[in-house]
Amino acid sequence: MKGLKIVVLAKQVPDTRNVGKDAMKANGTVNRAALPAIFNPEDLLALEQALLIKDKLPGTTITVVTMGPIRAANILRDALFRGADKGVLITDKKFAGSDTLATSYVLSLALKKLQPFDLVLSGRQAIDGDTAQVGPQVAEKLNIPQITYVEKVVDVSSKEITCLRRVDSGVETLKGKLPMLLTVHG
Repeated sequence: MKGLKIVVLAKQVPDTRNVGKDAMKANGTVNRAALPAIFNPEDLLALEQALLIKDKLPGTTITVVTMGPIRAANILRDALFRGADKGVLITDKKFAGSDTLATSYVLSLALKKLQPFDLVLSGRQAIDGDTAQVGPQVAEKLNIPQITYVEKVVDVSSKEITCLRRVDSGVETLKGKLPMLLTVHG
């Protein structure tokens, strides 16, 4: 079986674990300069799922894509250290303060340039926004199916994927054809 071409969407976010009095600006927005930047935790889970697939399917490649300031390249270096094959930084001062619609638009254009791909993975949501909208919006803009709230990829081939996700009534097993986008959480 041939390997897959996987793209992981990742975001550099402020570390909110030790928030002090300087963490918020007077206007109610996050003072990003006062907080260290980290790899969004749920995006790390998406990368972990991609790496597990890569271990199962020889020939699989992982490209990590992030949109942000130049310093966001730090999470790309982290991803490469963990086992990703490539990193792509999309940066422009005009992107500062982008909402989910603008972010998903820019990311979808980048993914169109990276086509063909088999699988796109992202975290369910970022800890600095908690909207859980970017992944699904990217899937819609690319016109590919999506499975959200994935806890585990159970099986994957060059044509389809089987995932588990937890819902209020228990655990669902979902299967879909590739290409597909998954949002992952732990």
